[in-house]
Amino acid sequence: MTRRRVLLDLLRRGRTFSYGSDRSQRADLRVPAGVGPHPVMVVIHGGSWQARYGRIVMRGVISDLVSRGWASWNIEYRRVGNGGGWPATFEDVALAIDHLAGVDASLDLDRVSVLGHSAGGHLALWAAGRDGLPAGAPGAIAGRPRVLLRRAISLAGVCDLAGGYREWRGGAVRALMGGSPLRLPQRYAVADPLANVPLRMPALLVHGVLDETVSVRHSRDYARAALAAGGAVELVEIEGRGGRHRAHIDPRGAGWAAVTRWLAAQEQHRG
Repeated sequence: MTRRRVLLDLLRRGRTFSYGSDRSQRADLRVPAGVGPHPVMVVIHGGSWQARYGRIVMRGVISDLVSRGWASWNIEYRRVGNGGGWPATFEDVALAIDHLAGVDASLDLDRVSVLGHSAGGHLALWAAGRDGLPAGAPGAIAGRPRVLLRRAISLAGVCDLAGGYREWRGGAVRALMGGSPLRLPQRYAVADPLANVPLRMPALLVHGVLDETVSVRHSRDYARAALAAGGAVELVEIEGRGGRHRAHIDPRGAGWAAVTRWLAAQEQHRG
């Protein structure tokens, strides 16, 4: 068996890469069958930016993506409780995405998208707007981007960071950012997706009407602001139990069906 064939077989089962020295600075790559090049989905898990939650929760949707011909780059990052928070969490997400440029695995780096759930939805939208960040900000791109994102998907995402702070009386947002929007306006100006609309790419928001963890108001407010600013954004609202917070990362659910339909339409339009 050739070395290339051995490498491809390993990647189909999954392989972990380190993009930094911390144990949380890792990402799992899975590629579908075939020689490629394969489109890539950067996957960012949620969990209130807290260390007790990890990337394993995304394995269901990753398996579905791979079955549909997508390579997945499931990133881990420093979270609150293990060295994360401002600015480390943001720096890690940027580093993990940029690390894709050095991975030799038949990846199509002209077709890279980003998807996140809950707090990961916040980070996905933030990452999609890195090209608009001011010089010196965590994750800011200097010169030509190493990996150019083409689409962004937020599942039950915290699209409004300042709004989340008010809604949760600080809570997980305060732990992430180190304080309030009033005390740290410059941080929120670069970290809050709602403060940085529109994106320069199509975006899909999927959110449950009865979401008990992150209110659908986050996605509604973001979509309204992005559309008013000329952005290409679509909001799909899921009714009933199918819209519960964790149902979005069940590949059998209505939320995930909305994602796969949107991706198929985007790929068809691209073709």
